Amino acid sequence: MSEIDEYDYEVPRELIAQKPLHQRSDARLLVVRRDGASLEHSHVRNLPELLDPGDCLVLNDTRVIPARLVGHRTNTGGRWTGLYLETDEAGNWRLISKTRGKLAPGETITLEDRLGQDFCRLILVAKLDDGDWAARPDADEPTLSLLERIGRVPLPPYIRGGEMTDADWQNYQTVFAEKLGAVAAPTAGLHLTNDLLKCLEREGIEVCRVTLHVGLGTFRPVSTERLGEHRMHSEWGCIDAQTVDRLARRRAAGGRIVAVGTTVVRTLETAAADGHLSPWEGETDLFIRPPYRFKAIDALMTNFHWPKSTLLVLVRTLGGDELMKRAYEEAIREDYRLFSYGDAMLVL
Repeated sequence: MSEIDEYDYEVPRELIAQKPLHQRSDARLLVVRRDGASLEHSHVRNLPELLDPGDCLVLNDTRVIPARLVGHRTNTGGRWTGLYLETDEAGNWRLISKTRGKLAPGETITLEDRLGQDFCRLILVAKLDDGDWAARPDADEPTLSLLERIGRVPLPPYIRGGEMTDADWQNYQTVFAEKLGAVAAPTAGLHLTNDLLKCLEREGIEVCRVTLHVGLGTFRPVSTERLGEHRMHSEWGCIDAQTVDRLARRRAAGGRIVAVGTTVVRTLETAAADGHLSPWEGETDLFIRPPYRFKAIDALMTNFHWPKSTLLVLVRTLGGDELMKRAYEEAIREDYRLFSYGDAMLVL
């Protein structure tokens, strides 16, 4: 068995959540206590009782771009879908492209607005080494502004085949989303409401924010047999000096740093690469895998993750293989809702 096969498991399709609960904080929460290797069932709304005064909850305040694109090949009319990933220094879009037949550099795609009307054209510049495309829109409008007008919510394909409904505009965005730049949601944060965050702060649990613009590479399954051979795509993130000071004070006083989501873990651990948490801004391609030793976080709230994903590897590196295998088996046995719109776990 290859190294990555150790992170495989059977996914019951009926447990893949297709929409969130009406009240976000009613999601179930599997509490995993590493000290004692115990599991208990709770709900996200009970976080104020599960955490201690003096702990600090760290959120990712990235905001999801409407990055899914729909259109047709201008010359043939064949259907085309794409996912915007980023803009390079030359002003070209990097995107994933899907259509029948073979595309060629110089070909144009007619992009459609959300009503299905032709809006502008996308000129394919070059196919990139990893299969993505470089392309350039012919619209004289800033990229993010254009995407806000024609883009769709970039749902993962296991949710309704990626087809959004009007409700997804709100559902696939955290209530604290602020800085536009992600092409996927930091899904652990989807469970938190403004009322719950206020309740946590009243109980003496501080709430801090960092930013990591989630890219698709985070969710791509590991395709190599050995973990060390997998290449992570880089993502932009930052943590400012004030947040570093707040976290340092909390930890010095005995409080725990509780990351909400694997993206927060990767941000904090990147900023603490030399052993001490410091202000940081830039690109990170950190892949957390055994035998990694965590420097900046003490606990993690996270959703359940796809088999053979870098996210599952990270969670098992933190929680331990045997305990996290038990946790996933228990969650599936108890019909927890899985993945982006599903339930969550708290690893303490």
